[in-house]
Amino acid sequence: MDTEAILERRRLRRRASFWRVSAFVILAVAILAVVGAATDFESLDPAAVRGHVAEIRVDGFIETRPEAVKLIKRAEESRAVRAILLHIDSPGGAASGGEALYRAVRSASQEKPVVAVIDGLGASAAYLTAIAADHVIARESAITGSIGVIFQFGHFEDLLGKLGVEYGEVKSAPMKGEPSLFKDPDPAALEMIRRLVMDSYDWFVDLVAERRNLSPEEALRLADGSVFTGRQALQLKLIDAVGSDEEARAWLAAEKGVSGDLPVHEMKEDEPFLPLLGTHALAGIVRLLGLEAGAAAVLPRRLVVDGLLSVWQGPGRSER
Repeated sequence: MDTEAILERRRLRRRASFWRVSAFVILAVAILAVVGAATDFESLDPAAVRGHVAEIRVDGFIETRPEAVKLIKRAEESRAVRAILLHIDSPGGAASGGEALYRAVRSASQEKPVVAVIDGLGASAAYLTAIAADHVIARESAITGSIGVIFQFGHFEDLLGKLGVEYGEVKSAPMKGEPSLFKDPDPAALEMIRRLVMDSYDWFVDLVAERRNLSPEEALRLADGSVFTGRQALQLKLIDAVGSDEEARAWLAAEKGVSGDLPVHEMKEDEPFLPLLGTHALAGIVRLLGLEAGAAAVLPRRLVVDGLLSVWQGPGRSER
């Protein structure tokens, strides 16, 4: 056999070995992904027999599809979790995101106790999230409240005129696409938006009255968009106590029999080994390229949310 034939055979052997190893790795990853989706790995931990308290954070602007919903659901279904400790530090955000968090917390509380701690800021949709818990605690200097809904839009017809830009449209009905960015808002369009805002507002106020055991009149009086410190919120019955983790664990022990000796494990979203194999391929690429910060810097997050907002837009908060 000549030298060229021997070299070619070796190349084929190496190529076959490469593809065998690649196939094995892909198969192993696929098996792990399937098993991971179907198995509660926490239950394999020896500490799971004793259990722990799951800590879940709701921080920053609440998106339309907040990731914390998945974590709350995971904690609800985990056999290792004895209670859920929500840490909230958020101005609120998308009304639908607040609703999703509220429903997730209410569902979890049917299975295990949930206590919410407002660390620095828990306003608007974040306050809606907090009141879904069985017990609400806030730091004395925390900011909470801001019960209400807002719909914001701009219109640039004067600017377009100065630029010499003419705008035209053809639509199927008067309210389609209203209010428009390119012309003065029609009074009928403003009335339509007002009805939409007030319907969501009424729903929010009813939940506050129900969860905080307030009369409709009391809830409505507090729902003018005002914010309150933790001390004020306690006096107004918008929260149950002032404090932080220590008070939360004491309440869980006294009222729900959850031992104060149980460890606290913070739950975070799992990072997939190969993001491209998951359902969030694009998000995985963004994370791998490190572009999240750059993308967030282009536009304020609240400006890329479709729909109603339930968010406190104060100039800042005092720290001490």
